Amino acid sequence: MRWLQRNIRPEQIRELSLLLLIVVAVLFFGSLIDGYYTSRTFNRIAASVAIITVVAVGQTLVVLTRSIDLSVGSIAGCTAYFAGSMAAAHHDLPPLAVVLIAVALGAVMGAINGVLVAWGRVPSIIVTLGSLAIYRGILIDYSGAKTVTTDSLPAWIVDLPRLTFVTIGNLDIRAMFALAVAIVVLFQIGTSFLNVGRQFYAMGSNPDAAHLIGLPTRRIVFSAFLLSGALSGLAGFMFLARFGNITVEAARGLELQVVAAVVVGGVNIFGGSGTVFGAMLGAIMIGTLEQSLFRLQISEFWRDAILGLLILLAVASDAVILDRLRALWARTDLKLVTRAEAEP
Repeated sequence: MRWLQRNIRPEQIRELSLLLLIVVAVLFFGSLIDGYYTSRTFNRIAASVAIITVVAVGQTLVVLTRSIDLSVGSIAGCTAYFAGSMAAAHHDLPPLAVVLIAVALGAVMGAINGVLVAWGRVPSIIVTLGSLAIYRGILIDYSGAKTVTTDSLPAWIVDLPRLTFVTIGNLDIRAMFALAVAIVVLFQIGTSFLNVGRQFYAMGSNPDAAHLIGLPTRRIVFSAFLLSGALSGLAGFMFLARFGNITVEAARGLELQVVAAVVVGGVNIFGGSGTVFGAMLGAIMIGTLEQSLFRLQISEFWRDAILGLLILLAVASDAVILDRLRALWARTDLKLVTRAEAEP
């Protein structure tokens, strides 16, 4: 027990368990679906996982501060349509400019959420539930019921989903999946080792204590929503590249997948604990289930029901299993300290 406490945090148990569940899920679906173990299956799952992962990184930062962002799907949809319409109208726009347009628009939308939550003191679930509907309404009005079609987009956007970053054996690792992994690594390092990253944990663990020791609590919350919006904007561009045909329904329901990925990945919905890496594992689990159930021709209704069940199970395990494990380890630590003080 003492060795386990020194080397493994309670949250890491969820991550290790989730990794095992992913392996079990792949073996299970592989036994049901013909031709499941192919590069085509991997690329389909990876394309879905890449988008969910990028948004889940931003959502993780928000949840760590004891908030939630339900507007990420609408932000991704708005940025996908706006960036797509700009690229369709101006084929000479540099690729980086199109990406920055999506990220900047997402950051502005996230900043609006952040101001209302941090300085307006409105509960985040109320703010983002409202902005979810408002941003979607803006998209409907802006689009004029028109669709951004694949044939109107520049060739580099259409070809982007097939762009290979590296080939391992017979497996092609696509550039968009590699980008998602790079973002996870960057934010994992930032939240683990940088003081500015650790402030998200301090804010979520005890907001009052964080304020008393002089942390800029409002700015931390604002930064979380700003980054969540910016990453949702990047995901919107990735959504545009993956699907090409963008309507007002773009990315609808993405928020459910992202919240499921975050809480299943071990990020405590009550703030203060969890990792970006865990959120990525949650995204892999959600992406695997989504694509595998689609291959089995399971209806979208039941796929959403399964995601909802996963959220409930993850929150329940946080409230029961992991809380008891933390309490057990705390009592063990207390006994060890008491024993050490009693020794001559």
